[in-house]
Amino acid sequence: MRIASWNVNSLNVRLNHVTAWCQQQQPAILALQETKLADERFPVASIEEAGYHVAYSGQKTYNGVAVLSREQPCDIVTDIPGTDDPARRVLAATVGSLRLINLYVPNGKAVGTAKYDYKLGWLASLRDWLRDELAEHDRIAVVGDFNIAPEDRDVHDPEEWHEGILCSTPERDAFQALCQLGFSDSFRAFEHPEATFSWWDYRTNNFKRNRGLRIDLILTSPALTPALTTSYVDPEPRRWERPSDHAPVVAELS
Repeated sequence: MRIASWNVNSLNVRLNHVTAWCQQQQPAILALQETKLADERFPVASIEEAGYHVAYSGQKTYNGVAVLSREQPCDIVTDIPGTDDPARRVLAATVGSLRLINLYVPNGKAVGTAKYDYKLGWLASLRDWLRDELAEHDRIAVVGDFNIAPEDRDVHDPEEWHEGILCSTPERDAFQALCQLGFSDSFRAFEHPEATFSWWDYRTNNFKRNRGLRIDLILTSPALTPALTTSYVDPEPRRWERPSDHAPVVAELS
């Protein structure tokens, strides 16, 4: 079973990328972030023609999440319970025996700003929700754009990014709080080349220079982690014409 996550940075622009990648890689589940489409404009027909069911939660211009799956998704949740956030950042769905939680974590803009405080509060609410989800489901994958590089080895230049947004200690502590619930970073269950990243800024040829961060993650619950057979980043779509600034991340399960 292949599950994947991809911040497409506008599904309207990169729908052909998504359908082409699905045709090549045949994921059972693909979670998308930053679809940037109001629900009434979501390309349901194109996704279904590609062989997938789809659940989505979007808004015009910003944010937006979706789950494409071979099996019909059910038990859909589109908000962290107990929160009242107009931003469309969450989509949880049950697909077969798997509970998938798709996230587009707030960026935070800059350390010390109101948006940064919002991010930390959002992550605290997420932790409480994931604790409750673990009480109800054994096999959980939490996937998406976390907007956090978990460790310095996930950053092309740790000194340049030291205590900056995406790499600050409070953000990393919030990520570790999720792991302390029992979730594992699937990528770190396997050996990978140094300087493996999932996001590269469009500016100054950062992709060609491999000046990136690993911020797109797939976390697995204690019951799911033993089923992992591999987990990796697929940088190929970042080389395509008009690419997203993110690459798909993939985990395969026995």
